[in-house]
Amino acid sequence: MIQRRKLLKSMLYGAAASYGLGPFSAFAATWPAQPVNFIVPFAPGGPVDTAARIVTEGMSRQWGQTAVIDNRAGAGGILGARLSAKARPDGYHYFFAAIHHAILPSLNSALDYDIEKDFVPVGGVARFPIILIAHPSLKVSSVRELIALAKAQPGKIAYSSSGTGGGTHLAGALFASMADISLQHVPYKGSAPAVQDLVGGQVQLMFADATSALPFMKSGRVVALGIGNPQRSALAPDVPPIADEGLPGYEAYSWSGLFAPAGTPADIVNTLNENINAQLKDKAVIEKMHRSGSEPIPMTPDAFGGFLRAEIAKWHKTIADAKITIQG
Repeated sequence: MIQRRKLLKSMLYGAAASYGLGPFSAFAATWPAQPVNFIVPFAPGGPVDTAARIVTEGMSRQWGQTAVIDNRAGAGGILGARLSAKARPDGYHYFFAAIHHAILPSLNSALDYDIEKDFVPVGGVARFPIILIAHPSLKVSSVRELIALAKAQPGKIAYSSSGTGGGTHLAGALFASMADISLQHVPYKGSAPAVQDLVGGQVQLMFADATSALPFMKSGRVVALGIGNPQRSALAPDVPPIADEGLPGYEAYSWSGLFAPAGTPADIVNTLNENINAQLKDKAVIEKMHRSGSEPIPMTPDAFGGFLRAEIAKWHKTIADAKITIQG
């Protein structure tokens, strides 16, 4: 099967050359002819890494070429982005970005790469839902009840997050801004201690990633009030979207998507986008993603580019309105 595929690519290459098509079109006909490299700017085993491995596993089989995952963790995703921006735009180097890379431009003026100018979007990969959960002692069972209580007790309700400037923090800041309420933010170093202190009653709320929230929801130790997805999620089908429960237009979740260095041939980008989207629509891949706490978000390159710009603008406004800063 692999030999037939290679023969077909050679025939396509010859046809492209005989009709005088450009080198990029000929390149696309033979791509990939060697292992394809994907930088994941986070440690192995995390949500972005897991989603990347699920998607690239199927593409590797399809291509008959190895998809190489290169974990380059450091500086909250900056190290991997920096290395990717400098990679050769030869169709063999890609970058699994995350929500961090839409937030960072508003928090770090010293970035030595530009997520919009130094990359071209390939496509969306995964959404990681954020669920608003409350300690039972708060005695609220809906978003509307929470907003009413927060208006009656301004600044007295505390919510934990996995860290200042992260997705779970900004989900809370966006919620407070849109609801016109004051909540007290308590940052932690990671999701695990943030959830543990919520379960222990040290804080009353958390905008938690689904994988952290679901075990405590199932055990009844926290109350799920709403989810940041625009629609209900297969991961928590009984939890309504926050936007439908008193806060129209609210949307907040973590995500990952694929980028290529600027200058990568457009036909290669489009081919890879088709490959990714085929994986993201495959039932077995969807089931694997759901088990790992993510959902597929297939998009065209143009749609993903628009999504990125909207995310940058949304989080820039949220950060400015809440006067959020980070040290270092």
